Amino acid sequence: MSKKTTIIGGGIGGLVTALLLSKDEERDITIFEKEPHLGGRLTFMKHGEYKIDQGPTIVLLPDMLLEILEEGGMERSRFPLLSCDPLYDVHFKDGHSYTKYSDPSKQKEELATKFPGQEKGFDQFLTDMKTRFLQGKAQFLEQSFVEKRSFFSGKNLRTLIRLRAYQNVKRMMRRYFSDERLVEAYSLQTLYIGGHPQQSPAMYSLVSYSEHEHGIWYLQGGYAHLVDLIVEELERRNVKIHTDTAVEKVEVVKGRAEAVVIDGKTIEADEIVLNGDFPLMDRLVPKEYRQNRKYVPSSGCLLLYMGVDKVYEHNTIHQFFLSSDFDQHMRQVFESKELPGDPSFYTFHPSIIDDSLAPKGKGVLYTLIPVPAGEEVDWSHKDELIEHVIDQMESRGFPDLRNQINWMKVRTPEQAKQEGLYQGGSFGIAPTLFQSGVFRPQLKPYPIDQLYAVGASVHPGGGVPIVMQGAKLLANHLQYGASQGHNYKRGVN
Repeated sequence: MSKKTTIIGGGIGGLVTALLLSKDEERDITIFEKEPHLGGRLTFMKHGEYKIDQGPTIVLLPDMLLEILEEGGMERSRFPLLSCDPLYDVHFKDGHSYTKYSDPSKQKEELATKFPGQEKGFDQFLTDMKTRFLQGKAQFLEQSFVEKRSFFSGKNLRTLIRLRAYQNVKRMMRRYFSDERLVEAYSLQTLYIGGHPQQSPAMYSLVSYSEHEHGIWYLQGGYAHLVDLIVEELERRNVKIHTDTAVEKVEVVKGRAEAVVIDGKTIEADEIVLNGDFPLMDRLVPKEYRQNRKYVPSSGCLLLYMGVDKVYEHNTIHQFFLSSDFDQHMRQVFESKELPGDPSFYTFHPSIIDDSLAPKGKGVLYTLIPVPAGEEVDWSHKDELIEHVIDQMESRGFPDLRNQINWMKVRTPEQAKQEGLYQGGSFGIAPTLFQSGVFRPQLKPYPIDQLYAVGASVHPGGGVPIVMQGAKLLANHLQYGASQGHNYKRGVN
């Protein structure tokens, strides 16, 4: 008899779990998604002939992403990745700019020109981080901690010490760079996963290292095109997909998940996977099993999507514009929970290398402003903030922008919350020390048999390839358990 697998949520975690499990033709897999579209954060913002990624844009860890898709039975050639080199530009408020390169020799030339004397620190950064990346990947990204004591092995604890998990990312970067502008340029990557550079453990400094080691890539047609390709494959394999379908609850009988309830109808399942922002999944399980834990949300994003009447021919499609006081901006986002008056922001202009996103001769442009998440935020000055950022864009990189904009849409954390993101945070729960590793929700988060979880708020964490790695851990657990070399009791995969 076939095993019935029900996945609640069609985000990238749920889709990749289905992709990996559907290689087994004996599985009967069904996905229920409450929204009208699949992909979760990985979707498009569209306006007529224009489209642009709504959420993730930068493709990091391409080999991890492609290897997992290959393991799911899809050939690499189906995913046209374009290398971004230079990686991106960082513009400082004092008028200086710094370009990041994948090639270390080019990067050292840039440092010698822009920040002479910092080259030795960069070399040491690469040397230290290479060893730490390999250790961290093997012992944390590629392990699940269903048995929590497996996290506290002597080997893991020694690795945590080597990774300086007790430090924050910004403090670690000061070990390598004496110029505070460079410290910021190599700390801001925690914002990719919604973390404060001074609150995220130093292990997350591996993100900035991975840019140099693995490059930054762009998926032709937009990152959200990944969802289209996976869904096409799932439909070919007869995976059942239902959108606009909200699950009301999970039925648990004698400690075992046995069914989901939709519109009052009970649908039985042999195993159930929760794929949503995990803190919000608590409401689906019976009260006696709920964690009722208060999590710290990641940062939110104020997002501006624009269609423009020209393509700005910059060297890079990704650019960061830092404010005069980056630390003050971060305090406003993560501590005082107020809209920043002078924020740093990120821009994404894929039309430079992809003409399929807009009518001929026109382009799309995306601006991300880190803002607080949570109910206490006062949004009454949102329009003033948007006007300030557009002023900054015009003066620092996109001349005459206002006259070039032919449409613009704005997305706030309030909208994100309504669509199912925890407290409006754009990246799940924040990557703080006590929300990382064993302290993060695991693939088996409840003492309920046959109930599992995957997604940005579940170990190993946020970011598309990392969520996919979480789906791989889950699929391995469901397929093999502790057999065939997958010793989950000891935390070894």
